[in-house]
Amino acid sequence: MSPHEWKACCGLAAVALFAFSVVLAKEVAPPEKAAISEVLLQTTRAWDGDRYKPYPAGQPQISVLRIYIPPHTSLPWHSHPVINAAYVLTGELTVEKKSDGKKLHLKTGDVLPETVNQSHLGYTEDQSALLLVFYAGVEGTPITVVER
Repeated sequence: MSPHEWKACCGLAAVALFAFSVVLAKEVAPPEKAAISEVLLQTTRAWDGDRYKPYPAGQPQISVLRIYIPPHTSLPWHSHPVINAAYVLTGELTVEKKSDGKKLHLKTGDVLPETVNQSHLGYTEDQSALLLVFYAGVEGTPITVVER
């Protein structure tokens, strides 16, 4: 094979390889603009198993809080008069009910359907916790009531 024929053959092989890789990439790569939806939590009950009661009458109000809890920190005993859910963005957190001492340990990526009108607290150990909490309440109703 002459040097000219060799260059032509290598050039054709390179073009074929490039075209083949483009076809493979289109088949394997996910669509660039596809939305992905994943249900993280859908429930009618709090983490302790209690069924949620109907919403109170009034103007609905949504609140979203980002809550940071440093390592070795305990929140005070408190309750929520409204339904809410927490998503653990980072870290670890343990929640505990005052009435029976029931506990639940949460870590990054977990979702917590909170209790309503039940005293509880949350605490961290060696790791901090960063939470995103969504409250579905009624205008004029507090989202958290701290025990005194």
